[in-house]
Amino acid sequence: MKFERGVVPLALGQVVVWAGLYYIFPAMLLRWEQSLGWSKASLTVAITVAILLSAIASPVVGRLIDRGLGPQVMAGTAVVGGVTLSLLSLVTAQWQFYLLWGVIGLCLAGCLYEPCFALISRAHGARAKRAIITVTLIAGFASTVSFPSVLFLVQQYGWRNAVVVFGVSVVCLGAPLLWVGATRVESEGRVHARDEAIAPVSVQALLTPVFVGLAIGFALVGLVHGMTLHHLLLILVDRGMSEAKAVLVASFIGPMQVAGRLVMMSVERRVSNFTVASCSFLSVALAILALTQVALLPALIVFFVVFFGGGYGVVSIVRPVMAMEVLGADNFGAKSGVLALVYLIGAATAPYIGSLIWAVGGYDLVLSVSLVLVLSGFLFFRHSHLLSRKRAGPG
Repeated sequence: MKFERGVVPLALGQVVVWAGLYYIFPAMLLRWEQSLGWSKASLTVAITVAILLSAIASPVVGRLIDRGLGPQVMAGTAVVGGVTLSLLSLVTAQWQFYLLWGVIGLCLAGCLYEPCFALISRAHGARAKRAIITVTLIAGFASTVSFPSVLFLVQQYGWRNAVVVFGVSVVCLGAPLLWVGATRVESEGRVHARDEAIAPVSVQALLTPVFVGLAIGFALVGLVHGMTLHHLLLILVDRGMSEAKAVLVASFIGPMQVAGRLVMMSVERRVSNFTVASCSFLSVALAILALTQVALLPALIVFFVVFFGGGYGVVSIVRPVMAMEVLGADNFGAKSGVLALVYLIGAATAPYIGSLIWAVGGYDLVLSVSLVLVLSGFLFFRHSHLLSRKRAGPG
């Protein structure tokens, strides 16, 4: 398909920005705690602020994408984000750390999956699913790039030089790739686009039981993913694993995300999107359950990596796909921005909530709460789907 000329550079750009602007935080968290002497809670406030600001900015970014400004938004925010990341090398006080991560958070709204998927969905409508899968198959390796690279660069040059390397990579490699890919996707999309005005999206039209159930369901699984991912190195070290082995485990989550998406591709014509989404929720739940028992049976770490990576990797795809089914294609950028707002609130609060729960009962309590939350998310999602089917009627 023609739009794949744009999807491939877009996907490669996603690898760079995800590795540099998102995964670098969990990859650096243990090192920052040791080097800066700040607590887990005070450190994770930074990523919480960042993702909250990303959530707040998402609807605005969605409207800009609806107006055809996707390439400018994605490349521009990547440049600003990369420069800001480099400035972290100069941090000496917590307020500086928080300020810079706040700026990075605003940039996340414009250059990660949400704007990318909104751009593709707006441009290609019903054909968007395969393009989204292509992006996530390639971008799924971002954590595999980030965790080992951070470990190597920190050990060789220190964490301050490491963030400069990542920042320069985002500016000089990630931003140009996003510009080229988004421009091509946008150009191909105009061939099929209808010349119509962009009507405002009514809040009342979105606040239906179907939309609310969908939003809360995915927000809860995003909360669990964020708590687990951002604390993963600390969880594994807490269970007696060395930092090097913990990094190795974390680096395999990306390939497992890709594997999960490949499995989805192989069954997508025979299995409904709802079934795939349900399996992804339950896979994350099984992964968390396995992680609770790793100290007793270390081999379960393999089970955790496969099911956590594979399960959440599929969530990244079915979330926009299910949103398209439920909400429709008109003004999808704005609609997905509102859905992203709810989802990102869950993801934003996850690291800090994890730190607070850890302070009360350690990582055993964190994992127990995570298991309850992901199962609750599945029930919300399932209820939303049932309501949607009833609304559609028979046939």
